[in-house]
Amino acid sequence: MKNITLEVLTAPGCTHCHEFLEFWKTIATEWPNVQMKELSILTPEGQAMVGTYQIFASPGIILNNEVFATGGFNKEKFIDRLKELSA
Repeated sequence: MKNITLEVLTAPGCTHCHEFLEFWKTIATEWPNVQMKELSILTPEGQAMVGTYQIFASPGIILNNEVFATGGFNKEKFIDRLKELSA
């Protein structure tokens, strides 16, 4: 199983961000190969990522340095992508 980096750019009060983080908590144990990092868009590092990945909506979900989704997400597609990257 290949290692995967999951970076999640979040904003204060963002309901989609909260939904994604809660969803991740429910599946995280199934994905021990995924290194998850949450970054606030209010931090300098978060701002740098906003610029690098051209993210205009939260959450910004980045898998292995590629934008997977912004502003919302599809659970099935997210899991499918994790399976592809893990293979």
